[in-house]
Amino acid sequence: MSAPGRLLGRRRVPRPKWVFLLVAMAMVASVLALNGLVNPKVGTDAERQAPHGAEDRVPLSVVQGGSVVDTTGGRLRSLGYPSKTLALTFDDGPDPEWTPQILDVLERNNVPGTFFVLGSLGAQHPELLRDIVASGSEIGLHTFTHPDLTTVSPARMARELSQTQLAIAGATGQVSYLVRPPYSSEVTALDNSQFDIVRELGDQGFVTAFTDVDSRDWERKGVDAIVAASTPANGAGGAVLMHDAGGDRSETVAALDVLIPELKAQGYTFTTVSKGVGLPPADQPASASDHNLGLGLVTGVGVATWIVRLMELALLVLGLLVIARLVLVLGVAVVHARRSRRAARTPSVTPVTTPVSVVVPAYNEKECIAATLRSVAASDHPVEIIVVDDGSTDGTADIVEALAIPGVRLIRQANAGKPAALNTGVRAAMHDIVVMLDGDTIFERDTVRLLAQPFIDPQVGAVAGNAKVANRTSLVTRWQHIEYVIGFNLDRRMQDVFGCITTVPGAVGAFRRTALLDVGGVSDDTLAEDTDLTMALGIAGWRVVYEERARAWTEAPSTFGQLWRQRYRWSYGTIQSLWKHRRAVGGTGASGRYARRGLLNVGIFQVALPLIAPLIDILLVYGLIFDDVVRTLTVWVAVLAAQTLAAVVAFRLEREKAAILWLLPLQQFAYRQLMYAVLIQSVSTAVTGIRLGWQKLRRLGQFETVPTEDRERALAAGPVEQPTGRPA
Repeated sequence: MSAPGRLLGRRRVPRPKWVFLLVAMAMVASVLALNGLVNPKVGTDAERQAPHGAEDRVPLSVVQGGSVVDTTGGRLRSLGYPSKTLALTFDDGPDPEWTPQILDVLERNNVPGTFFVLGSLGAQHPELLRDIVASGSEIGLHTFTHPDLTTVSPARMARELSQTQLAIAGATGQVSYLVRPPYSSEVTALDNSQFDIVRELGDQGFVTAFTDVDSRDWERKGVDAIVAASTPANGAGGAVLMHDAGGDRSETVAALDVLIPELKAQGYTFTTVSKGVGLPPADQPASASDHNLGLGLVTGVGVATWIVRLMELALLVLGLLVIARLVLVLGVAVVHARRSRRAARTPSVTPVTTPVSVVVPAYNEKECIAATLRSVAASDHPVEIIVVDDGSTDGTADIVEALAIPGVRLIRQANAGKPAALNTGVRAAMHDIVVMLDGDTIFERDTVRLLAQPFIDPQVGAVAGNAKVANRTSLVTRWQHIEYVIGFNLDRRMQDVFGCITTVPGAVGAFRRTALLDVGGVSDDTLAEDTDLTMALGIAGWRVVYEERARAWTEAPSTFGQLWRQRYRWSYGTIQSLWKHRRAVGGTGASGRYARRGLLNVGIFQVALPLIAPLIDILLVYGLIFDDVVRTLTVWVAVLAAQTLAAVVAFRLEREKAAILWLLPLQQFAYRQLMYAVLIQSVSTAVTGIRLGWQKLRRLGQFETVPTEDRERALAAGPVEQPTGRPA
């Protein structure tokens, strides 16, 4: 047997790989932060523009000068365009849909353009920057994330420009000295704060390029409106503002095809911004260091973008599968409940009344063993009770002897593990129906009788009962109660309908003794002996059914530490069981059908999909930081509403009080993450092939939620009379 099922002897359980986990989390956080940084929400963004301020410090020479302002080297000069000379400029790109179309129009008409790019988009689409340069157009800076530069700190402004330069350098091997600040327009609209930015840009070696003609293409009033707005008055020259990103730019593309020929016919010539005002070419070779740093930025952005896309795709697949399964489970569960209630109203004319052997494996169960035995002994069905004390050190066996309950046999053995204790009890059983329960469980009076009835069908090899959380006294145990009702029992109903139950719970299950012997008894190959045994029975051709009315009340872990240990063992044991029986999936007949339905269901929905389920929380945080907060919260609330609906249905089917469901939203912020961590560590342990020892939980003997009559019967002292049976 390969790693997950290999018996390597008991070894010390390794500590969780916290260092590895922290490194992985840091890497994921870095990827998401980088992707969020390069995916700004760009459009008209008027709501993020600072209000217009005073203009008294803006020099008259600037206000009355050209649209290009050069403040480099401590000088101040305004540069304008000759008459009938136009520079077509495009802001907010590059965009993978619209930039190529605009470049095609410019090429067909043999004119260049000047593209003021966002570094964030350029880093995502470096091929578009290369296409712009290759077409003969030039590139200018429009910052990295499109902030109003008058509202950010000098350090932030420096980062916005340097990161954009790096993106351009990494993609094209060039840098540019032209800048167009976001939300800028004509020089006549400059206020004091904006002019201060022009001065700061000049100090950093940049020339600021404003506009002369605004096409107002962002208003999307149609091609004719754009052409009219883009045509200069009285043959003047200048820079025409258009956009190649930030929304649907189909009207811009169409308008260019009309505008350029019309203006050419009127004698206009088209050029770049730098050439139009008599400056040297804006695009200059980048230094080796800038090129290498830029290449690293572009590569990192590309990797981050693809990782986030894969995460989003995985989340979409996860969501669709979970929703589809939820709808299926709810529908099938309702059908199952109705079928079970009809069966209860019309019981079999030949009920099973033969005595049943009840096997109770016990290891250090002094807190609960007395209540467990009294509850079973008080059954309304004849039973023999076999307690197998597996080397307890707390006096469990002495308590059993002191109880002196009629029909109870005690077998003492050296500690050998739960599977060995169960097999000892099965060998000692006198009857063909064997009920197994844990030593911390209380049966209701009719539980044994209800478990026995399905065995009227000779094809039934096992019956799963309905496990309930008895100690719903703390937040941890209440969350487990919700999980038992919504998860375990709903799933078991669906599996019962499709004939593929994969776990008869150790707390409440019954088996045909001949079926147990047929599969070699209870195996110790895995830590989930109940799942392993159930799968073996199903693969061997025995029917496994669910009896929802056969209730048992079990004490759930009361602390997060205990819950971790229990679920770690369950999860790891389930993976072992899947690996052990994996070849049955390719089998034929009833065995193959059972394996394909049951094992694949467990493998996909209890192992594979939960491994990627943390994406829900990861992308929730990502959405709150980098995306639309309202939309993100709306999606999360919708998912929670679907879970709540499923919970309400499940609680109604189980006849449980739904008032506790107010804890369901809180469960999303601690309990679910604990289950993720448990599964991740279990998979890690399975891959390394380490064998875990039995995780003994500390019991407190708390059974507060057990129905009053059954609780009093279990906790009462004194001998218990048993009913006599007759042959079926």
